[in-house]
Amino acid sequence: MYELIKKDGRAKRGRLKTVHGIIETPVFMNVGTAAAIKGAVSTDDLRQIGTQVELSNTYHLHVRPGDKLIREYGGLHKFMNWDRPILTDSGGFQVFSLAKLRKIKEEGVSFSSHIDGRKIFMGPEESMQIQSNLGSTIAMAFDECPPHPATREYMQNSVDRTSRWLERCQKEMERLNSLEDTINPHQMLFGINQGGTFEDIRIEHAKTISAMNLDGYALGGLAVGESHEEMYHILDETVPYLPEDKPTYLMGVGTPANILESVERGVDFFDCVYPTRNGRHGHVYTNQGKLNMFNKKYELDHRPIEEGCQCPACRSYSRAYIRHLLKAKEMLGMRLCVLHNLYFYNTMMGEIRAAIEAGEYQEYKKRKLEGMAGQ
Repeated sequence: MYELIKKDGRAKRGRLKTVHGIIETPVFMNVGTAAAIKGAVSTDDLRQIGTQVELSNTYHLHVRPGDKLIREYGGLHKFMNWDRPILTDSGGFQVFSLAKLRKIKEEGVSFSSHIDGRKIFMGPEESMQIQSNLGSTIAMAFDECPPHPATREYMQNSVDRTSRWLERCQKEMERLNSLEDTINPHQMLFGINQGGTFEDIRIEHAKTISAMNLDGYALGGLAVGESHEEMYHILDETVPYLPEDKPTYLMGVGTPANILESVERGVDFFDCVYPTRNGRHGHVYTNQGKLNMFNKKYELDHRPIEEGCQCPACRSYSRAYIRHLLKAKEMLGMRLCVLHNLYFYNTMMGEIRAAIEAGEYQEYKKRKLEGMAGQ
């Protein structure tokens, strides 16, 4: 159940009530693809840095350790010791990005596992069954992720198939949630809007899926090679056709600037590997821009990554020490940078929520962007 608390322009301040707790939006979901945040970050760490939602991936958990094993354990929440909401990505994107050999049919997609090469078939029903076994809070519909760029004809056919698959996802989800032994009978389903950079296809698809009364709506197939301007344009055109009284989720986005711009356009759910991936390479986010902790100028720098930051890294360690750890290839260096970046993102989302509530989002966004352009 989603409650729209306040609007500031098109920016939304909302609250999604779930069986695993309340999600205050706008929210950044911390990405733990294989049921762990890369960079040796535990679920205790996630609670400490203010994580609201953890995101795991259906495809990766299906191939290893197996969704049936996780079901036997009692579901993903018990398996990874996380008591807050989990969103599971449907596996669609991975099927289309990782599988070298794949065959798309109306039933679904046949492909080879990227781990051991074994043949796997995944369609709408299979994706829903895997996600039901995982028992996540929010399940994503299985969609086709068309390549960028794609022809108009390919894109239209792909989007039409995604719509048909969504109907099958919804039907199967209702069936699974009604079973006596299902792990999470309150599992929510988000549909995915596709259409590449064809705004008319996007808009028509948004209208089609909005009529299905799902728990939330995502925009997929963006941040895959198009420019930021093209992405913002698609959001400008498409988001108004998605239900305002449901969560709007921009998949796989993005940088702090991407998030600030997209919130202004009505998006309130985000996920991205940037903070963890960049952290593992010693790149950290601050309110003055991004820093590369490998730089020699930090060799004797006594300051924390960012003055005033309350993350575990900044409360206890200097830039000099973190640089030393990274240079020495000590895992602690990577872990501290990841914790800082996730804390930075989670804290920024809290600031965004406060700014929308105060009716000051434009001023906040301008100030934040100007500060981060400082490096």
